[in-house]
Amino acid sequence: MTNVNSDAKITVVSGTAMPVRGNDIDTDRIIPARYLKETTFARMGEYPFFDERFDAEGKLKPHPFNDPKYKGAAILLVNKNFGCGSSREHAPQALLRFGIRAIVGESFAAIFAGNCLMLGIPTVTAPGGEIDKLMRLVENDPRIGFRLDVQARRLFSGGEIAIAVDIPESARKALVEGYWDSTAVLQANLDKVKKVAASLPYMSGFKA
Repeated sequence: MTNVNSDAKITVVSGTAMPVRGNDIDTDRIIPARYLKETTFARMGEYPFFDERFDAEGKLKPHPFNDPKYKGAAILLVNKNFGCGSSREHAPQALLRFGIRAIVGESFAAIFAGNCLMLGIPTVTAPGGEIDKLMRLVENDPRIGFRLDVQARRLFSGGEIAIAVDIPESARKALVEGYWDSTAVLQANLDKVKKVAASLPYMSGFKA
């Protein structure tokens, strides 16, 4: 089961976890390029790791995203340089729509982490040894519950403090204060937006 703050502020993400092992997993593996042609993100949740999950005949292949024991996982555990490659927003969109609400890894490609932030997905880091322990813990017991405290930079497992995690202060602040969602921020300040728009020379025909 996934528990995510219902408002724009994201301070805690809780749920079970799923490990995907491997360094330098790029965005083309996360979401194959042919799915970038879709005009909306509505079906992106069907496609993460598609070519690694299905053979040419559409039959299931062994992969954590296909494994029933990880069904409903909210937290993804990854290794180094996750999300490298092309800067496609479809990659975090696919993970989000599959059900992933936070990613814990050794390191992330900067653009991928930025795209995740714009969707409200915390990407936090921890040393490789700690990540390996977490992966083995989940592989041995997929039912164990985790709680990522973004504000405190702590990852709890089974009610105990598991590890300290790191996240850039700018990203942490945007998540916990709720301004990661630029659309929500604009809507909440609509009167100010209208006044600024009306004052711009190239918006001379704009009516507030």
